[in-house]
Amino acid sequence: MVKRSTVAERFVHRDAYRITLATLWTNLVLKPEDAGIDEADLEAVHDLLSAEAQAVLGDGEDLTACFAFLNSKPGEAAMKEARLSKTHKDLLLYFCSMILDPDGHRKWMDRVREGHG
Repeated sequence: MVKRSTVAERFVHRDAYRITLATLWTNLVLKPEDAGIDEADLEAVHDLLSAEAQAVLGDGEDLTACFAFLNSKPGEAAMKEARLSKTHKDLLLYFCSMILDPDGHRKWMDRVREGHG
C-alpha cells in the first residue's frame, strides 16, 4: 500500500494511501477467501491494518479514520482526484456508512428492505 501511494520516491501521498487502505479493507470484508483468509481472521487483519495506518499516517490515524476522511469534503475531493469509478466511490461510501454510523446504517438498510429507501 505504501509503495502504491508513494510519489517522488519517498513521499507517501496520504490521500492515495487512505483510499488504497479503505479499498483493501472493503475487498477483504466482501471476499476474505480471495486473500486466503477466513472471516474469523478479519478482526486480526483490521488491527494489523490500523497499526499500519498509524505507522504511515501518524498517531490517531487508523482504518476508521481513513473511512472518516473519505466521508468528508476533502475525502470526496481526493476520490474525485483519484478518478475513482462511481461504483468504487459508492462502495467506499457504503462502507463509511457501516463503519462510522452502524446504527444509522442498520436503520437505513431496514427502510431499504421495506421499500422506503
